Parts: sequence; C-alpha cells; structure tokens
Amino acid sequence: MGENGAGKNQTHLINRQVFDVSGDGPPQATAGSKCFDDDGHLKRTGTVWTASAHIITAVIGSGVLSLAWATAQLGWIAGPTVMFLFSFVTYYTSSLLADCYRTGDPVTGKRNYTYMDAVHANLGGLQVKICGLIQYINLIGVAIGYTIAASISMVAINKSNCFHSSGDKSPCRRSSNTYMIMFGVVEIFFSQIPDFDQIWWLSIVAAVMSFTYSIIGLALGIGKVAENGKIRGSLTGISIGAVTETQKVWYSFQALGDIAFAYSYSLILVEIQDTLRSPPAESKTMKKATLTSVSVTTFFYMLCGCFGYAAFGDRAPGNLLTGFGFYNPYWLLDIANAAIVIHLVGAYQVYCQPLFSFVEKTATKWFPESEIIAKEIKIPIPGFKPYKLNLFRLVWRTIFVVLTTVISMLLPFFNDVVGLLGAFGFWPLTVYFPVEMYIAQKKIPKWSTRWICLQILSVACLIISIAAAVGSFAGVVLDLKSYKPFKTSY
Repeated sequence: MGENGAGKNQTHLINRQVFDVSGDGPPQATAGSKCFDDDGHLKRTGTVWTASAHIITAVIGSGVLSLAWATAQLGWIAGPTVMFLFSFVTYYTSSLLADCYRTGDPVTGKRNYTYMDAVHANLGGLQVKICGLIQYINLIGVAIGYTIAASISMVAINKSNCFHSSGDKSPCRRSSNTYMIMFGVVEIFFSQIPDFDQIWWLSIVAAVMSFTYSIIGLALGIGKVAENGKIRGSLTGISIGAVTETQKVWYSFQALGDIAFAYSYSLILVEIQDTLRSPPAESKTMKKATLTSVSVTTFFYMLCGCFGYAAFGDRAPGNLLTGFGFYNPYWLLDIANAAIVIHLVGAYQVYCQPLFSFVEKTATKWFPESEIIAKEIKIPIPGFKPYKLNLFRLVWRTIFVVLTTVISMLLPFFNDVVGLLGAFGFWPLTVYFPVEMYIAQKKIPKWSTRWICLQILSVACLIISIAAAVGSFAGVVLDLKSYKPFKTSY
C-alpha cells in the first residue's frame, strides 16, 4: 500500500481527521513518467490477477468453513438464495466503491489511498470518524477470528492423528491455547513486512491454499453424499425438535452473519485498488477483479455449503473440516487443515496491513521528530536487499499480535465470533458507505429513482445486519454460561 500524496492545503485539513491516514507525499510526477505515477509514487504494478488474488485471499477465509452449518439453519431454499443475494450485493457495492478510488475524474482525479480517504473526500465530517472506528474495530475482530480459526485447524490435525492412532476410541481433547500462541509467533514475524505492496507473494500462496482446502472440503462432501446414497436436509432447514423454536430463530439469524462474514472484504478494497497500475483506469481493473473473485468464491461457497449440508443434514458441523463430520482419510484432513492455517497466515496480514499503516502514519504525524518512529536500521540479508528494521514498527505490531492472541484465548467461540464480525461490518462497510459515497460522487439527486433504489438496498441490508447481530450475540451469551477462561479444548 503506497504512502499518500496530497497537496499541503488538503493535508492540513485532513490532519484534523482523527482516523485519517493521509500524509504529505512526494511531489507530483510529470505526466508520462516511466518511473512514477501521476501522484509522484513509484509506478504501481498490480494487475487484475494480483487484485483477484488479494480479494480471494481475503474472502475465502474461515468463513467458508461455516457455510454448511449456515445452510443447515436456513434450508435448501433460503440457504443458497441468501448466499447468492449476499454475493450480488457484495459485487454491486464493491463496484460502487471502486468508482470512489479517485475523486472527480475516474482517470485523472485525486487518488484516495485508503477506505477512509475515500470517505473523507466524498462525505467528510463525522462520518470519517465513525467509518474509522468501525473499520479498525472490524480489522481487529478479523485478526481475532482468524487466530481462533487457525488454532482450531491445528487442533484438528492433532486430533485427526490421535483418532487414527487410537482407533477412534480416545476422546483426544486438546487445548487450543498452545496453537494460538504458535500462530501468534508466526504472525509477529510476518507482521514486520512493511506494507501491502510487499505481501503480494503471500496473498498468492494464501489464495492457492484457500482453493486447496475448499476443494478438499467439497470432495469430502461429495464423497459423503455418495456414501449415504441420498441427499440429506430439508427445504426449511434444521427442524423444530432438534432445536427449540427460539434457538431456530437465533441460529437462522446467526447464519446470516456467518454468510455476511464470508463475503466481507470491502474494508480493504481501496487499499487493494491502490496497488493497481494504469492505464486502464484503476476502477475498470478493480471491477474486473471483483467480478472474477466474487464469481469464483460464490461458486465455491455454493458447492461447499450445499454439499456439506447434503452430506450431514441437520447435523452439519459449525466448521466443516474441524467439526469431525469427517474422520477419514485422515491424511487428507491434515492437508486441508494445514492449508487453512497457511491461508490464514496470509489473510491475517492482508487485513491487518491497513491498520498497521494507519497507526504508523498517525504516530509519524504526532511525533515527526522522533527517531524511534522514523529511524530505520538496515539489516543485510545475503542474496536479497537489506531489510529495513523500524523499532516502532517492531514494537507496536508485536504488541498488537500479542493482544489479539490473548483476546482469542479468552473468546474462542468460532461461529459466534464469525457471525458477530459479519453482522458488525457488513452493513456499514460493505453497503452504507459505498452507497453514500457513490451518491455523493455521481451527484445523484435525492428522491430520484436511482437514489430510492440505493436507499432501499441500504435499509434492507441494515435490517439483515441487525438480525444477524442479535442472533450471534445470543450465541455468545449461551457459550459464556459453560465457559472457563483459557481452558477451552476441542
């Protein structure tokens, strides 16, 4: 993610915004420069394929693993329908957001380097602060959710091998704390990668891993359906009796949150778009990348969710590959769960880089003379460019990873956390702000047909988000009744 370049007058105004990450950038490059873009930054090199890899890495995360459970709550009619509707809304609002990367002219207008830069340029005022608060709380939440998901997959590998060696007779209970700490140590190391531009390779590796475990989960689901000789499930989802009427309502709402979380990536879309080269216009490339990635992920989501439900019916596990609906072949489960862990290592970075950048640029503004914040120590690496170690980056990012790891150990409720994150972030970041920015950018008149349609979309998604939040919160309350801090095992 490139550093920001803005004029001095604009920067003076932007600096007043509490959550803004803009800062003084390099001087404007001359038109047609071979080495610099129009804002004075080094030429961006991103393509539709690197952007698609970033999006797929962000989207096909731990969310895919809960889709069989979500489909089981909603049934054969509502489950696939809701997934398709969420995919359409995500694609449509992401296209609106892509048009807000530049203010004014879509080719030559001023660039907005982050999601909040776009909100500041198009909406301004209090909305920037609200957006920043929601965005960064959501990013912290995603880091916690991914830590939980990665630890569960590592536990699943251990349990799978335990079941295999004991002949399925041992309970094989394992604490997740050790695995969360292991994941945290790895993230401390990768968190020292300075910015978004330098993690493209990690995104590609993570995207490959996401396809790996999605395909394995799909294959196991198909195999289970073939073994059963029938398609399980019902048109309306899990039946009353297996759960109470109240639980049916809460679980259905929570399923909406799980599906919303599975599609959430809008909060990093602008940062991804800022890595794209031009021409063609960044918005055109981003719309192609969005269409490609959302189509691919929806295809996988439909298959994984539907075949998982077809295989297990009402008993579909909350996490398809770790809920031990499958026991064999154990080596294939190990590969799938290892792929999940590797993917989440990359996805954690994709989501946290915007937050890292915000804190570091804010610290630079507040303490411009501080050597701890500004000074970089060059560490020679044989065969590579010297690594520039920044002490502030080392300390602050390490503290962040440690805190998210500790919180994950305190709240290790996978489905409930996923549902809460989806509910909390979906409407404001995926729908409300993109819609409002697009209306401001295109100067759409109030009460015009298009304005009314966009507002109906926004209100409908708000209602869904509230329902999902209520259901997920109820799930957390139920879990807390039998919960002991730092003693969770699977």
